Amino acid sequence: MDKANSTEKHVVIGTGALGKAVVRELVSRGKAVRAVNRTGLADLPSEVEVVQADAMNLEELQKVCLDAAVIYNCTNVPYAEWSEKLVPMIENIISAAESAGAKLVHGDNLYMYGPVSTEMTEDLPNAATGPKGRIRAHIADKIMQAHAQKRIRAAIGRASNFYGPDVFDSIVGEKLFIAALEGKAAQVLGDPDAPHTYTFIDDFAKGLITLGEREEALGEIWHIPSGETLTTRQFIEMVYEEAGTPAKLSVAPKLGIAFLSLFSPFMRDVKEILYQFEKPFVMNHSKFESTFGANATPHREAIRKTLEWCRMRARQTVETR
Repeated sequence: MDKANSTEKHVVIGTGALGKAVVRELVSRGKAVRAVNRTGLADLPSEVEVVQADAMNLEELQKVCLDAAVIYNCTNVPYAEWSEKLVPMIENIISAAESAGAKLVHGDNLYMYGPVSTEMTEDLPNAATGPKGRIRAHIADKIMQAHAQKRIRAAIGRASNFYGPDVFDSIVGEKLFIAALEGKAAQVLGDPDAPHTYTFIDDFAKGLITLGEREEALGEIWHIPSGETLTTRQFIEMVYEEAGTPAKLSVAPKLGIAFLSLFSPFMRDVKEILYQFEKPFVMNHSKFESTFGANATPHREAIRKTLEWCRMRARQTVETR
């Protein structure tokens, strides 16, 4: 029997951009929400219960998830900590969902597919050549295995590079939007004229919640509906147009990235995912659309919302000085 109803807890683990977006959407639907992070502090609506727990600590995690109907895994850690932390974290999250008898919805990316030559669909093999992609594949396999073993009921939602409120560490994150507002050049990787799917963070959140609500989502991997696929150049030009400034692009040289990767762990991480921006990187979401429908936010509308968030954030920074 499905436990979920409007009075039971929807637990969101992680309060980064995706976690906050999931929380906002759940609150708008009248759900009782508990947000979990390592500090017990987060800028969230007042009706949200914010509690402290470390996903690396199974006992803490089981305690905060005990009455959960649905658990949304929105955790992430810096690239440098992926190999050390991501697998133990997902093992703990699976165990916490098992103890609670809760559904588990996992927010995922597209790294596990590796370099692709066609549109990405959910049935592509895990062909990542780099360690980050192999870790993401391993995590997804663990979740689907736990579902197949009937330990938990789980679904995975995947999105491409995302943007929107609270998105900082993304190729189309806050730095791009701030650069547009200030009339500065946007930093670009790879070929700016290659088609690339970009996902609005609010659409990602709504898609994950759909997976948490629908029984037919369980045991499956789903690509979350995203706005129309554009080239990176077209997307950036749209951002600058909405910001009211002339578009400026600065493409990072591939040889420069390769050289810096010899000394910088961060640049090694950039080098690993550079393939995503050198050729078409297009996510197909027809499986989700044919099952649940699709109402992805048009990019222009989502860009306006993101710019407004950036302006508001800038005003708040000035007011607190």
